[in-house]
Amino acid sequence: FILTSSNINRIIIMSAAVNRLFQPRSSNSFGRKSFGLACAAGIGFGICAQSSPFKPTESIRFPNRPFRLLPIALMSMSSASCDSGVPSNEVKTDASKDPFADTAMYPPIKAYFKGSLKVSGVHTIAYSMYGNPEGKPVLFVHGGPGGGTDPFMARYFDPKVYRIILVDQRGCGDSMPFADLTDNTTYDSVRDFELLREKLGISKWQVFGGSWGSTLSLAYAMEHPQRVTELVLRGIFLVREKELQWLYQGPGANMIFPEDWQNYEAAIPEDERGDYIAAYGRRLRGELGEDEMKKAAVAWSVWEGRTSKLRQDPWEKVKSRFGDDHFALAFARIENHYFTNKGFFPRDGFLLEKENIDKIRHIPTVIVQGRYDVVCPATSAVELKRMLPDAKLVMTLTGHSATEPEIIQELVRATDGFRPQH
Repeated sequence: FILTSSNINRIIIMSAAVNRLFQPRSSNSFGRKSFGLACAAGIGFGICAQSSPFKPTESIRFPNRPFRLLPIALMSMSSASCDSGVPSNEVKTDASKDPFADTAMYPPIKAYFKGSLKVSGVHTIAYSMYGNPEGKPVLFVHGGPGGGTDPFMARYFDPKVYRIILVDQRGCGDSMPFADLTDNTTYDSVRDFELLREKLGISKWQVFGGSWGSTLSLAYAMEHPQRVTELVLRGIFLVREKELQWLYQGPGANMIFPEDWQNYEAAIPEDERGDYIAAYGRRLRGELGEDEMKKAAVAWSVWEGRTSKLRQDPWEKVKSRFGDDHFALAFARIENHYFTNKGFFPRDGFLLEKENIDKIRHIPTVIVQGRYDVVCPATSAVELKRMLPDAKLVMTLTGHSATEPEIIQELVRATDGFRPQH
């Protein structure tokens, strides 16, 4: 049973009907009113449970103790809307405290369901769902790898029409075990998405991903093209040698952000700087001890955070996010693990090979790319567009981050354009 507004509405309507039956003739009415509400709640829960899309035997976690909403809903009948049957789980927030209040993002919403799925002998992935449980499914593929998801990521989609599914890939976010590199590869994640799609009873879904999320979205679509309705991609990253050299070895991004590069290189002794990815890898795998691992994780993560926007966030803001020990450990360890193994692709440039592109040529695709993206330079988006001439490429005057206002605007425009036509 899912406690959505449509289910609450049923309970409210039943409460009103049963209370009418038990309407007292005397002023001492509290007991009879409570009895009426209790009866209605019981009947309402029964009706709602039968309409739930989840099996009775499934393990369901209710986020944020939603049962607190029940007495409020039963006592505040005038505040419920019964016209659309669409969940109204919008979060009431102070606009002055919402960093995206002045952007094209949809308002904050709460997850209507959170769950986990055992995908191997080692890994269990976490996922959460937002929006309309009966809406058009969309899979949000986060970046990194190792970045994990955040509730704000559901706000690129119209919650009235989309069933929004956020998944923490292996080893990050709420997935367990945390920061674990065992059996953690690109095609393990592709299989995980398929297992989740089957568990949720979804035939096809839109796939939305940026940065590493664009890489994994393309890999998934090439493996399962019949399961993808559309692709919305941002900040194209194809894990090619020239892309890795640009950001992590140089010359490249270090020529644009020399001050931040000093902090990145300072974590590595001079005699190991001929191959930064390998040097960081030794530390992030714990080969030089826990202290070196933590130090390297923060330096790696902060470097990427500092290069991600056209207008840099203040140092302390970047440090609080990317320099957080918990976040940085998964982000840096998993990223380096994938980049050391060239994305686990058989050849450099694998995702641009005609045989693979032909598999997804029929899928409607929008590519949003920051013209001044230093993390994933625009050349990769242009090369992908050249291979997919029917795709729409939108260049923004931004850097890499999915939270820059113009990128938000174009991503929301893309998802709005793929909303179901009534």
